[in-house]
Formats: sequence, C-alpha cells, structure tokens
Amino acid sequence: MQTRNNSSQAKSSHQTSRYHPPHSPKSPSSQHHHEQLMRWATYASVGVASSLVLVKALGWWITGSSSILASLLDSAMDGLASLLNLFAVRYALTPPDNEHRFGHGKAEPIASLCQAIIIAASAILLAKHAFNAMTVPQVIEAPSLGAGIMIFSLFSTVGLLLFQRYVVRHTQSTAIQADALHYLGDLITQSAALVIMILAHWGWYGADPYIALAIGGYVFSSAWGIARDSFHILMDHELSSDTRARVERLVRAHPKVRGLHDMKTRRSGQTLFIQLHLELDDHISLIQAHHISDEVELSLLNAFPRAEVLIHQDPVSQYRRDPLPQDPSNP
Repeated sequence: MQTRNNSSQAKSSHQTSRYHPPHSPKSPSSQHHHEQLMRWATYASVGVASSLVLVKALGWWITGSSSILASLLDSAMDGLASLLNLFAVRYALTPPDNEHRFGHGKAEPIASLCQAIIIAASAILLAKHAFNAMTVPQVIEAPSLGAGIMIFSLFSTVGLLLFQRYVVRHTQSTAIQADALHYLGDLITQSAALVIMILAHWGWYGADPYIALAIGGYVFSSAWGIARDSFHILMDHELSSDTRARVERLVRAHPKVRGLHDMKTRRSGQTLFIQLHLELDDHISLIQAHHISDEVELSLLNAFPRAEVLIHQDPVSQYRRDPLPQDPSNP
C-alpha cells in the first residue's frame, strides 16, 4: 500500500511539474550577453563620435566648407547624445529594486527625448550657418583633403552603424536605436559633404550651403521622429497592432482557452508588459485554470522573452451571449 501511495504521489508530482513552466525561458547568460552588447554599443558610439569630431574639426578648419561644418555639428551633437546614452543605458539595466519594482527601463526613452532636443538644436544652428553662407559665398580650400577626411568618416560611421543594428536586432533597445538614427543622419551629412568636396575640386562652390540646409531639414525631421517614439513609450503607448495580434493568436491557440478580453500592453526599456483576462470554461477547477494560465504564459514568454505577463482568469459565461451547456455533474 505504501508503494502504491508513493507511486501515486510521484505521478501527481510529474503532472504538476508539467503544468508549471519557468517564469521566463530566457537564460541568465543570454540576458547578460544582451546587457553586454548594449554597453559595448554605447562605448563604441562615444569612441567613434569623439574621433569624428576631431577629424571633422580639422577638415572644417582647413577647408572652411559649410557642409563639413554641418557634419561636424552633427557629430558633436552625436557625441553629446552618445555620452548621455551611455549613462542612461547603464541606469536602465539596473535591476528592479524596492523603489522601482517595474525596473528602470524608462531611462532609455528619457535619454532618447533629450537626444531629440539636442539634434533639433544642431539642425537650427546648421540652418543659420547655411543661410549666412548663401549671402557671403565661401571658397573651399584643399577639397582633396576634405574628401579624404569624409571618406574616413564614412567608413567609421558605417562600421558603427552595422554594430548598432546588430545590437538593436538582439536587444530591441530604444536608446541604441535612437543613437543609430543619429549616425544614419551623420552618414547622410558625410556623403553630402563628400559630394561637395568633389564638386569643389572641379570649381563648383555654390551648392555647399544649399546641401547643408537640406541636411539640416533631414536632421530636424529625424529629431521629431525620435521625440515622438520616446514620448509614446513614456506615456505607456500600446504596442503595435501586429504585436497585439500576435499575442492574441498565441493565447487563442491553447485548446482550452475560450477567449480573452481587456488586453493591455506597454513597453518600458527592454521589458514588454502584457496583461489580459483569460476566458475559461465555467466548471473547471481553480487548479486547472491555473495550469492553463501557466501554459499560456509560457507560450507568450517563448515569443517575447523579455516580457512580464499578468493573466486573470474569468468564467466564459460572463463574456458570451450564447448559453453554455450545463454541466450534468453540477446542476
């Protein structure tokens, strides 16, 4: 009899473990790797920005080109934004504590919003300089040297962008994504400046301030996009319709789920927050409802490893109009 009881207990234990998934399928080593990627991206960004500022300052001092000045201002603002990004990412990766139980992830969109203000200011300064250059035309000196400086800047920026995009693809960091957008704008300014150096080598100087002004307009529009996305995150904007539809498909894929309602989603830094009410059959036990919720939660965590999922169970009869068949065992 004792042996039978032990066997029964072992079977029950096995069934229970089958219905209790881990809180998150993401291993600690993988999480640590993502955090390291984000830190390395901030270090690389500050390093590249510093070197580009020095090289472009030399190029502007030698050539006097408005386009190189545009690229210099862009890099200077990028350097300041990247430094801000470095501290923001370090703070955002700090684990939750008693005073910040949802974590510190909103440091990222705050940093991105500050970056947008910095970028917009640089665009305004650039436009002012471009208008001045239109009224007082300038001759570009040593265009060949300026072209060489721009080629060096292009290769440095492309290398950084490739690394940043790799990091964003693996971490979905809003701060790194905003930083990458800065350098994409910088890549455009560098390409335009290179074209200006080539034209100046052939004796065409008039296009310099107009291209600088166009660059300023592009940079300002980029700042607006960053500010808008950061504001949405700070205001707990819902996740995209595609993401919400994917969540709903995963929930409804469970054979014992009868529906869902009151789904709420938001993002804070690296973490997605997903809350929903799960509609289940009226007559199942509380432990069965708990098991089903655990299985739904695991499927969501497999799809969104950095998510926090909160599920509330509701009887389906409260949320459907057609009458349910009565359970004969519970009249």
